[in-house]
Amino acid sequence: MKLNTSIYFVLLAFFVLCFGIISQGVLGTETLLMNSLADIYTQEQLEETLAFQDKWQWVGYVAVPLLLLIKISVIALILDIGMFFFDKKIKYKQIFRAVVKAEFIFLLVIVVKTVWLYFLVPNYTLEDVQYFYPLSALSVVGYKGMEAWFVYPLQTFNVFEIAYWCLLAFFIGKQLKENIGKSFTIVASSYGVALVIWIIGVVFLTLHLS
Repeated sequence: MKLNTSIYFVLLAFFVLCFGIISQGVLGTETLLMNSLADIYTQEQLEETLAFQDKWQWVGYVAVPLLLLIKISVIALILDIGMFFFDKKIKYKQIFRAVVKAEFIFLLVIVVKTVWLYFLVPNYTLEDVQYFYPLSALSVVGYKGMEAWFVYPLQTFNVFEIAYWCLLAFFIGKQLKENIGKSFTIVASSYGVALVIWIIGVVFLTLHLS
């Protein structure tokens, strides 16, 4: 049975939320946050911070599907522009569907990160939870002592991102009835270029703010 794109998106958002909540519970991120603030704030201030966080937690839950929708829509638009330059006829909704399906690969990031930190990193810290990205260049060289502007590019260069490119090429290739090599060229020439520009923008902003 062929599922509707909306169902794929709802499932994606649901799993991202569920995996995220489970990961936070397993890793005890709330406790790590309170411990990191213990030297700065009084007990009363910590309790107020925790109460504020609990009160507005629903905003984060609402933001997840919204941010996912924005991300997927932008990537689909970029790929659509790439199709135009390669003179390929494909509807935007077909590209959107391909992007939604490819996004499921990033659920593995949450799972692998949680398992890795919980079982393989004794006494992990809040910084480890924030910066560690499994199977990335950053996980090889480590983030400690590194300039802040280096972190994001090294996080982005990871196995899951490469798999994402391949999945995009596979799903788009099926729609275009092209081999994966041709569709990968389209993905690299559109999404790949846009990703590099995005990384440069993040690096520039990090340098400006640091």
